[in-house]
Amino acid sequence: MRMSNLHHFTEHHRYCVSREFGLSHVDGRMLGSVYQPMVGAFAISLYRLLFEHIPAESIGYSGVEQQRRLFMTLGVEPNEKGRKYLVDQASRLEAVGLLQTCRIYAAENDDYMYEYELMPPLSPSEFFATQHLTLLLRDKIGKFAVLSLREQFWNREPEEWSRRSIGKENISLPFYDIFELNTHVIDYELEQALAEVATVRQPGTVEGEPNIGYSDIILRFPRESVNRAHVEKLRFDHNQMGVINYVARKYELGPQDVCRLLDEDDVFTPDGEVILDTLQYKASQHFRQDMKRQEKREIAAAKVVSLRSAAADESDPSGAPVEQSVEMEFYVEVPPQFMSKCDIHQYNMMLRNEPYTRLLQTFFPGAVPGQLMDIFEKIDLNYKLNGEVINVLIHYLMTMVASGGDQRMNRNFVEAIASNMLVKQVNTYEKAVRYIRDQSKVKGKGAASGSTGTGAAGTRQRSYTKNTGRSGKPEIPIVLDDGSAGTVSDEEFAAMMKKAAEIKASKKKGVLRTP
Repeated sequence: MRMSNLHHFTEHHRYCVSREFGLSHVDGRMLGSVYQPMVGAFAISLYRLLFEHIPAESIGYSGVEQQRRLFMTLGVEPNEKGRKYLVDQASRLEAVGLLQTCRIYAAENDDYMYEYELMPPLSPSEFFATQHLTLLLRDKIGKFAVLSLREQFWNREPEEWSRRSIGKENISLPFYDIFELNTHVIDYELEQALAEVATVRQPGTVEGEPNIGYSDIILRFPRESVNRAHVEKLRFDHNQMGVINYVARKYELGPQDVCRLLDEDDVFTPDGEVILDTLQYKASQHFRQDMKRQEKREIAAAKVVSLRSAAADESDPSGAPVEQSVEMEFYVEVPPQFMSKCDIHQYNMMLRNEPYTRLLQTFFPGAVPGQLMDIFEKIDLNYKLNGEVINVLIHYLMTMVASGGDQRMNRNFVEAIASNMLVKQVNTYEKAVRYIRDQSKVKGKGAASGSTGTGAAGTRQRSYTKNTGRSGKPEIPIVLDDGSAGTVSDEEFAAMMKKAAEIKASKKKGVLRTP
């Protein structure tokens, strides 16, 4: 029990007890023979006293009382020494898994109340399979006493029975071989009644991902806030708390982050309802800011690791990575700026083995632009793209820009290609070369289809030219109307009338003759 101020734990504070189990004879023996040597007789007495707050034939919650009852029943003085002693005994029960204590903030009287949730003692098989509990018991009573105590909980099977267990066959019948349920009729009233009488705490919620409760919010929420009255209404509004927990789980928010968002303007309606769209928008902004901060921290940490590894490699040359060779079928062409510096073999070996930082330096006569270095640093440290794949990506981008295209090497363009590589799982040098070859083929087909006036999907493509006096559209000759297009001679008019008569006669016969 974490208690920083003993004035928050006195005989005047209220408490209740909850449990969802009963004690059997084996459980009672485990408490007296196994748990008592570990935590002491007083702690077990406290456990049994809390257990008896609820009738033995029932489960659930006890009534709310003042802790004066605990102090008086256990014979503990309600002073500072007695409070420390009771907190210590409860902490012992918590440490061995018999008790969980929750502190609840009561807004109506601005004070705390406590809930003591009892846990069942472990069965003998589960206890002796738990290493830290077994070792603690060994430290308390000794190794041979632990072995003797373990033997007392088991009755061995007869020796002749164990020899026959080799051919054991399970002939038990399952549930649906005996009973048949009417699943065609759904009893909504029964399900609603079971949901209403069910306990608030369901099994498994303690060990799973915990929800943010009302007490987690109200303890951290500022008293002078304008939204304080709306937040206090959330105590009994489980639907609104469900909305808040949904947003918190979606954007990985903690109680402090939720309080900060609920304290902002336009999060609540005048009636005190949470506006989901506004809360999600603000939570999304907070989430993206955290991602950017995390990326910067990872980049800084990776820089430190890389510097240390580089220093270790210089001090120990034997740990340097082995140079990888490139097969001829995966060779890429040498860019124009490297024609006079190296041949195709040297260039491909450099792509395969050099780090991307040194490769970028070879493309620039001076220093590498900082923005460009930051782009590939993010791809390396945050996207976890392999170094050889990054080198092929740099080659592809530099070749594309040097080929005379109007594509600019900006952050969005580079990250779009890198994310496409990640989606297609391009994680080796060979896959990266195949990827850029496929992309070059697609661009070649697009250029060929664009020259004929249609794109890859058969749609009309438009081309525009910049800073030129000529239009990018083809020039179509215009036919001028000189007034003679609408005149027909008498011979042509007579031939047209004769042709129309023949077509009309053929339609009457049901056969349309082709001229």
